[in-house]
Amino acid sequence: MKKLLLMLAMLIAFISTAQAGEITVYTALEDDQYPVYLESFKKNYPDIKVNIVRDSTGIVTAKLLAEQANPRADVIWGLAATSLLVMDSKKMLEPYAPKGVERVLPQFKDSRKVPSWVGIDAWMTAFTVNEVEMKKRNLPVPASYADLLKPEYKGLITMPNPASSGTGYLTVSAWLQLMGEKAGWEYMDKIHQNMALYTHSGSKPSKMAAQGEYPIGISFGYRGVTEKKKGAPVSVVFPKEGSGWDLEANALVKKQTINPDAKKFLDWAISDDVMKEYNKSYAIITIKNNNPVPEFYVKEPLKQIIKNDFVWAAENREAVLKEWSKRYDTKSEPK
Repeated sequence: MKKLLLMLAMLIAFISTAQAGEITVYTALEDDQYPVYLESFKKNYPDIKVNIVRDSTGIVTAKLLAEQANPRADVIWGLAATSLLVMDSKKMLEPYAPKGVERVLPQFKDSRKVPSWVGIDAWMTAFTVNEVEMKKRNLPVPASYADLLKPEYKGLITMPNPASSGTGYLTVSAWLQLMGEKAGWEYMDKIHQNMALYTHSGSKPSKMAAQGEYPIGISFGYRGVTEKKKGAPVSVVFPKEGSGWDLEANALVKKQTINPDAKKFLDWAISDDVMKEYNKSYAIITIKNNNPVPEFYVKEPLKQIIKNDFVWAAENREAVLKEWSKRYDTKSEPK
């Protein structure tokens, strides 16, 4: 009888363990975003443990590429689409059509019938400018990329290193696409003269501007907006020429055995509940909606973003980063 009870207890424990799934999710979503987003997943799937591995876009991308032969992640959540295109070209992604994928607008997902990646929202270049510090120096708030070349801004600007930050890369890519490659590199040579520091975080230039450390931070809209909402004396400037942008996108990692809970996560990651949360952070989400544009963004965000060739950005990423590092890495902050 004791043996029977013991076996029954072991069986119950085994079934409980099997039901309580576990997935590893790699993400570049901001530290103050993903915990809020995850609340609805935990509510809907309380028995699935989610192990989050979070870092900046460049670091997450490098980690995934390094682990290609022995992938550890089950899901990629909120990584730049340009990074996912690189992985797709290396056959690192398992095509999967999450439930509701038909609602995602065509320009914001992989065009194949069963997509390898699906976008959730777009983030775009913006300047965070400390109004108090600019007033002290009797300087105007810059309104354009062209303005940033003015000699009076020398030593006042920071931006993210594109090798470690998705925001840095989408901005560099935007300059090359907007101006053409020759003029784009000439522009970067000039702005380098005004640059105080290249950070390894896309958020850091905004935070530094908010604190008055360096008054002009080339970053992305969300972080400037959050600093302004906290009470920082900043302007959030979306440049006149148009903003560089990328998609935060999701994908299923190709592995010998696909964890079924990974597919549940990807289904949830484009559901209405979490899409509403994405929209609180970003002016552009990837499903059609009539939600109001979040405070402090431009009124027509789709008109603000440049025409972006994601394939070009992905195919040229390695070469662009190599050239950028050769020219400008001397002003990057220590890793």
